[in-house]
Amino acid sequence: MSVVATAAAVRSGRDTAADTVARALAALEAAGGLNAATHVHAERARARAATLDARIAKGDEPGPLAGVPFAVKNLFDVAGQVTRAGSRATEADAPAAQDAFAIRVLEAAGAVLVASTNMDELAYGFSGENAHDGDTRNPHDARLSAGGSSSGSAALVAAGAVPLALGTDTNGSVRVPAALSGVVGLKPTYGRLSRAGVHSFVHSLDHVGLFAATAEDIGAAFAALDAPDPDDPVQARGPAPRPAKQDLRAARLGGWFAAPLHPDVAEAVEAAGAALGASRSAELTLAEAARAAAFVITTAEGGQRHLAGLARHPERFGPLVRDRLRAGALVPAAWTGRAQKLRRRVTDELAALHRDADILIAPATPCPAFPLGAAEHEVAGETLPIRLGIGMFTQPLTLTGVPIGVAVRRGARSGLPVGVQVIGRPFEEEAVLAAMTRLEREGFVMPPAAQETAHA
Repeated sequence: MSVVATAAAVRSGRDTAADTVARALAALEAAGGLNAATHVHAERARARAATLDARIAKGDEPGPLAGVPFAVKNLFDVAGQVTRAGSRATEADAPAAQDAFAIRVLEAAGAVLVASTNMDELAYGFSGENAHDGDTRNPHDARLSAGGSSSGSAALVAAGAVPLALGTDTNGSVRVPAALSGVVGLKPTYGRLSRAGVHSFVHSLDHVGLFAATAEDIGAAFAALDAPDPDDPVQARGPAPRPAKQDLRAARLGGWFAAPLHPDVAEAVEAAGAALGASRSAELTLAEAARAAAFVITTAEGGQRHLAGLARHPERFGPLVRDRLRAGALVPAAWTGRAQKLRRRVTDELAALHRDADILIAPATPCPAFPLGAAEHEVAGETLPIRLGIGMFTQPLTLTGVPIGVAVRRGARSGLPVGVQVIGRPFEEEAVLAAMTRLEREGFVMPPAAQETAHA
């Protein structure tokens, strides 16, 4: 199921929005064992599809994404629904008065919301484990993690249930599940996409991101999402997009990003570098410090964000997040200030590396998907603490706010998806997508898990 192909078929009359939605709803039901969807918006989706088909029948313009079913992480406001963000702590909140801006612009482009998706509670985690809604399972092996925190969004795209899903990325919450579930992901430039109507976790780091099967599909959806929002005062508007140049220069990030790596991940990084002509390595010397700063900012902002709720109803927070949020609320403001100052230094260092390379390549995770419930996982002979370690390559880059895509392929040893980060300059998403398209031509593809099963 492709975003571009689905929209083309509906726009041309070869398919109908009603039929694409019906197939998506059936696929969501079939994928129920993954525990990836927390709410299926069936009635709303059918009504929306009927309206689209009526417009097409009258000869009206249905939009570039006509009939494309999509899902959103359940921290995006959906009108009339309580925005749960994967937590009982939000259960007493009032229902949303309107859809999140991202949903509104996608539906204005003709897409149809069909589901809200499971996630790590409050977006605080990388495993897709949730004490309230249950764990999201990896479509390639249900015993394994789908990654997090945007676990359900990645899993539904990987299963072929929807061609497009939205998530958020604070420290890697789009990039990690994209890599572990085997789908293409994009974390755009910080602030480029409006966050209006999105339940914030760490406002100074949160990004709206996307999942799809191909870079082309990501590009089609991103074009619709990249719209000015007068109600988001901190939305960042960069220069007008320009086509990516054909002779992209690439380099691999070494140092912190070189180890520990599962052999499948190491081979993927090497293959991506070769495909993009990356003949040299570059080092982000502040990577480890940047990761520490991201930890401080995340725990401090997250703790302060939920301090009142923790005081009133601590029992509504799951054990995986409760104590970390409490600890974060105690972080001295001076520490957070120092971490934010480091942000400029890291951003400047990365910009210097980008002077000689349009694209930088790095692993997305140290290893393929790990067993659900695991506290540790062995990687290249080292014991990796899952909760601290799985985002070790995404967190340092979060501080810079640059656009980062994830390209995926199957690992030769594990048989599981592995991903590489494709890192561009601020507001140069087009170059990132162009590099990812080139990687797809060189074998960075993963068929939907349902398709793999059907042909097994």
